[in-house]
Amino acid sequence: MVKHGGLLKAAGVYYPCGSPGPARYGPPSAAGSLRPGYVHRVEGKDYTLWPFWVDTHVEPPFRRNRDGSVRDSNEKIVRLYPEVPDVLDRLHGLGVTIAAASRTGEIRGANQLLELFDLTKYFAHKEIYPGCKVTHFERLQQKSGIPYSEMIFFDDEKRNIIDVSKLGTEWCHLYSCPE
Repeated sequence: MVKHGGLLKAAGVYYPCGSPGPARYGPPSAAGSLRPGYVHRVEGKDYTLWPFWVDTHVEPPFRRNRDGSVRDSNEKIVRLYPEVPDVLDRLHGLGVTIAAASRTGEIRGANQLLELFDLTKYFAHKEIYPGCKVTHFERLQQKSGIPYSEMIFFDDEKRNIIDVSKLGTEWCHLYSCPE
């Protein structure tokens, strides 16, 4: 991930980023890497890890097919964004604490997909349940001990960014794009 003005470049894509204070903008390191101790917050669904809403666009339960594909109960192939494993692996390798937070009502399905895609190994903390993102972050802060000011929040919904940025987190708005 590399900072370019008010943009964050991840996997070749630029995203608008910001923070509550004028001195910090985008990732915390001008060198373009995240320093250990930062929480890279990833939405457990909703166009952040995969290109769909787990509670409306696919039909749990999910399973891994013999060919290695992940499918829903209607045999629809379910995929991650192709960059996700590499980005999570790189962050994990840098010592970044990664957490997942999702407001989905499809708790079991979201967790099942994280397992089927072998992503649970990257998440030190998970807060996946309906409710306010502020509650998710309060619990993540209590569990991790990492101050809000050292968290980076990635999300596709602007309302979540507005709510959580009031805590003092940095943020990156990921735009939902149709396939």
